[in-house]
Amino acid sequence: MIAHYFKHVPFEDIGSIRSWLTSAGYTINSTPFFKSANLPAMEEIDLLIVMGGPMSVNDEKRYPWLVPEKQFIRQMIVSGKPVLGICLGAQLIASAMGAKVYPNSVKEIGWFPIYGVSSSDKSIFRFPQSMQAFHWHGETFDLPTGSTRIAKSDGCENQAFQLGQSVIGLQFHLETTPQSAQDLVTHCRDELIPARCIQTEKEILSAKPAQYQSINHLMDKILTFLARSL
Repeated sequence: MIAHYFKHVPFEDIGSIRSWLTSAGYTINSTPFFKSANLPAMEEIDLLIVMGGPMSVNDEKRYPWLVPEKQFIRQMIVSGKPVLGICLGAQLIASAMGAKVYPNSVKEIGWFPIYGVSSSDKSIFRFPQSMQAFHWHGETFDLPTGSTRIAKSDGCENQAFQLGQSVIGLQFHLETTPQSAQDLVTHCRDELIPARCIQTEKEILSAKPAQYQSINHLMDKILTFLARSL
């Protein structure tokens, strides 16, 4: 099986996801859009993961590769193959499926709680009632037609959604490791402006190992959920 991920900047990689993919026996490939926008052959991919980045999905003039990327994401979704979007990746899924992406009322940067949205549909992934997650985003989106909200936060109503049986979008980062948190702080430190939903560098990097283990474990569950039909 082949897992392919879209990478938008050098400092945002798949973090803990790599361990899960390796353990599950996947071959891992990627498209680094900051170097090359060459897209893979869709029929060769079993799982697509769309990572984050500081750009907006609406910046098509500045980043023209966003257009074919969104087309590829839509085609993957229509094909029924599993797709996971994280932060910018979730926004790209929403945009690819016709939903609006726009600035959120607040930026969320740091460790803040998310809340699972209950559903009686057993085919919908269930988040914990409440848990701390790592955030780094300033935009949000309307839910794509036919999707279900599965998580929210105090600062952002649409934190996660599921579309069909095999597509999940997450505004927050469950793949974060101590190293990837440090990388984000190093490269995006200018965004750490004091605000209600923005933590300081010290607060972000003082997270205990158990916090990373908790979010990484939940990411493993999401990947297992998405891959169940393969």
